[in-house]
Amino acid sequence: MTAVIPSAPGKEATQKVAIVTGGSRGIGRAVAGRLAVDGARVVVNYRSDRAAAEKLVVDIEDDGGQAVAVQADVADPEQLRSLFDVAEESFGQLDILVNNAGIGRFSTIAEASDEDFDALFATHTRATFVALREAANRLRDGGRIVVVSSGQTVVVRPASGLYAASKAAGDQLVRVLAHELGPRKITVNSVLPGPTRTDGYIRQAGNENIAEQVAALTPSADSANPGTSPTPWRS
Repeated sequence: MTAVIPSAPGKEATQKVAIVTGGSRGIGRAVAGRLAVDGARVVVNYRSDRAAAEKLVVDIEDDGGQAVAVQADVADPEQLRSLFDVAEESFGQLDILVNNAGIGRFSTIAEASDEDFDALFATHTRATFVALREAANRLRDGGRIVVVSSGQTVVVRPASGLYAASKAAGDQLVRVLAHELGPRKITVNSVLPGPTRTDGYIRQAGNENIAEQVAALTPSADSANPGTSPTPWRS
């Protein structure tokens, strides 16, 4: 293990180290950038977009922060465990996990394939379980765990059955782990985003207007944009 990197003057949060899975784009990128602004040293996980992850690291470092890009497919338990190893080797500790990585496959239950099931549950359910187990064993007392779930788990929409089910399982793991880690002052929460304008969301839905169409079903007739949040980092 490497020594803990000294904190920058005036930035108390640099005592914290965060892993953000799926951190190179979309929601994960915005979260990683915001954590860095708040002083955390960030492990930016990516599966395939190395250029985007490395660009994010450069942006964070240009702003005076500390970050490292780490490739790992969260659907592979061994690679996911190695992500935690690299975080500890890079920064000497671990305080925050943002479990954000995900994929989108949408079809009716009648048309869904076994391969769709395996991919969604490996990337969402099993990966969330493995990440939570690793975090439970590695986070320092007083840490934070956030699982990015989906509003699809509480809003019934055709063609979202497997996706919602694979996310909902993670929500239940969160509820239980929150009680198990409470005595160590580690908080465990899931957040359920609604329609969010990310490249992945549009690409997976196969429709450039999908965010607007789904947003029209919400009370505010709007959808979120990671680049224009109340505490934006970079668009």
